[in-house]
This record gives sequence, C-alpha cells and structure tokens, in this order.
Amino acid sequence: MSSVEAPSADGATKGPLDGLRVIDLTRVLAGPFCTQTLGDMGAEVIKVEHPVGGDDTRAFAPPYQGDQSAYFLSVNRNKKSVTLNLKDDAAKDVLWELIDNADIIVENFRPGAAKRLGFGYEDVAARCPGVIYASISGFGDTGPDATRPGYDLIIQGESSMMNITGAPDTPPFKMGTSIADLVSGMTLVQGILVALYARRDSGKGQHVKVSMLEALSALLTYHAGNYFATGVSSERRGNAHPSIVPYETFQAADGWLNIAVGNDPQWRTFCEAVGRLDLRDDERYAKSPDRVGHRDQLLPIVTEILQAKTRDEWISILGGAGIPCGAIYTTGEACESETLKERGMIWKTEHPTAGEVRSIGNPIELTGTPFAQPTPPPTLGQHTEDVLADLLDYSAEKIAALKDQGAL
Repeated sequence: MSSVEAPSADGATKGPLDGLRVIDLTRVLAGPFCTQTLGDMGAEVIKVEHPVGGDDTRAFAPPYQGDQSAYFLSVNRNKKSVTLNLKDDAAKDVLWELIDNADIIVENFRPGAAKRLGFGYEDVAARCPGVIYASISGFGDTGPDATRPGYDLIIQGESSMMNITGAPDTPPFKMGTSIADLVSGMTLVQGILVALYARRDSGKGQHVKVSMLEALSALLTYHAGNYFATGVSSERRGNAHPSIVPYETFQAADGWLNIAVGNDPQWRTFCEAVGRLDLRDDERYAKSPDRVGHRDQLLPIVTEILQAKTRDEWISILGGAGIPCGAIYTTGEACESETLKERGMIWKTEHPTAGEVRSIGNPIELTGTPFAQPTPPPTLGQHTEDVLADLLDYSAEKIAALKDQGAL
C-alpha cells in the first residue's frame, strides 16, 4: 500500500525526506523517474529545464491531457520547474546558487557533458563537498562504450533481456515498458539513499553512478547463474518457465489468464479442480521433473481443458481451490483495479491546465512516516520566480533582468 494522506492541519505530514533539496538536471525517463521517487518521499525537487521546450517529454505527444503531454505528467509529480539557459553565464551563476543550497544533484547527461558545462562532479565536490552527486549513463563513464548514448531499446538488447523475451519461433522482443530506464532510476534512488546514510557519519557527499546496462544486466540473476554454471545461454521460452509446468499463459474461452502450478500438491489440486483425476494419477505427470520432461504432451491437454470455460470462471474455480492464477489485464483494467484503488495506489493531483491528473503512485508503504499528498507536475518554468525569490532572495528587478537577457 502507498499511503497518500492529506497533510494534517499543522502541516506535519511531509514525508520522510522532508528537509532535503534535490536539483534535478535530468530529462526524459530514467532521471525523472528517480527524482519523482525522491519527491514522493518528501524531498524538495527543483527541476531545471531549458526555457524553450523544457524536458523532451513535454513534446512526447499525443496523447495530451489538456495542453500537457501525458508522458511528461506520468514522471514529474512533486517537482518545481525552474527554467535556466545554461549557455548563459548568468544562468550558470543561478544554478551554482541553487547547488549551494542543495543536498543532492541528479543528472543524466552523456558522460563528460556536465563537466563541459562546468558542473561535473569534481567541480561540484570542490565547491560543495557535502552534496551527493548522482548520475545515470547508458554504459558507464569508463570503458569502451562510455561515450555511447543510453537508449532503452539499445540497452534492452545488449543486456540480453530482448534475447530471452518472446517465443522460441519469434524474433527477440523488447519489454512492453521502458524497463532499462525505469530500473536505472530505481537503482539510482537506492544509491542516493545509501549515500545519504553514509553522509550522516562522514559529513561528505560522493558520486553515485548507475549505468543503464549494468542496472538491467543485474536482473539476469538466475539466467546469468545458469550460464556461468553451464556455459549455455538461455533461450526464448515465451511465457513458459524452464523448470515448472504448467506455469504460463493460457487462453480461456473469452480471454487470457496465467496459471502457476508451482509444486506437486498444487498439481494434484489442479487436476481435481478441473475434473481430470486421470491426469493426477498419470505417472508421467506425477512429479515436477516428470511434467517438465513431458511438457510437449501435457500442455496441449491443459490448453484444451482451459478453453472450455471463461477466464473469470477459471479464476473462480482455480483460485477457490488455492491454485495461483490471474487474468491478463489490459492497461485500462490494471489502472481501474479495485485492489490498486483501495490500496491507495492511484494518486490524484489537480493540475492548473490539465485538470485532475491520475497516476500510479509510489509502492513503498511506511507506517511511521507516510508520504504526503502529492503535488501536480509543473508547467514549464512555473516556479522560477518563486524559487529565485524565496530560496535565493532575488528581487523582482533582478529576476526581470535575467529574463530580459535570456538567462531564464
């Protein structure tokens, strides 16, 4: 459950990272997903964008909600938008003042780009040794691929994820979501939190680095373990499990469902629930290794059985018998899930131009320090004047002058 409680009357519900300030120099998905998570946890996130166009995903449309890109809205809640033209020296001075007042910087420039702007890790650490500097790159900042750009599709291929996704007789498939970007963002959050913990004792920040290739490769787990043990690469198996049968996707009379018969007692229960005691008593299928060995004979039988009833009928029958099973939902069905709604995972914010914005919330549940009510994704430059006036004590005249010269 994600606790999304309205702030109390005295403003006490602020989130566990309240008091920490993040300068967000990221764009597109991996970095913004990381900083959105930090914002969910209560950190103040100041998103720095170019005055013209801003984050690339503001133009990733259609679809729009109001005049806003739905893509941008999905990964930028709980942030303030400040526009700075970092080709202007005055804008760079403003950014330095923001960094002077920050705890964390997050960037996902290509390696070397931040340094060329004058805001590389060494530059920041020399001036602000307590700041945690967090970077996402495609392939790391050393090695033969350090200068290559990090694109989710390319990372999915070179991490082997696409090679193990899909049916044996199909081409490799990428996953249905931008898994390399999202896992990298999640992993960077972990690194930042570890660095914050270390800073409590040392008083010093450090450079937290995550490579998209390495973050996604880490998910190979048992696939990599099997290769290291045998020298044999995993093959595409569609939705089948290499060592459990039946444990995959089946078509019912009106839709698709997953069935996970994970052990021998469950297999016997499954056979009884579908009225096939002959399968239960057949020695070819009695033990898990037997079912794996006779996969080609067993799966057509199970498939034929399940086509006799509807998806919901089987879920009722099998679920009632204790067999793990579930529907293959559309995105709409998942987003309208009563479980997600009742568990507080559908977050709602009121956007100034898009109206009510719904999003999938943060899945972490904290019973002692629940997350605060989320704030809507910002319009481009929405908070520039407020941040410069309130945080940096800039006068209205100074802000106007910076705008006139193109720095903001």
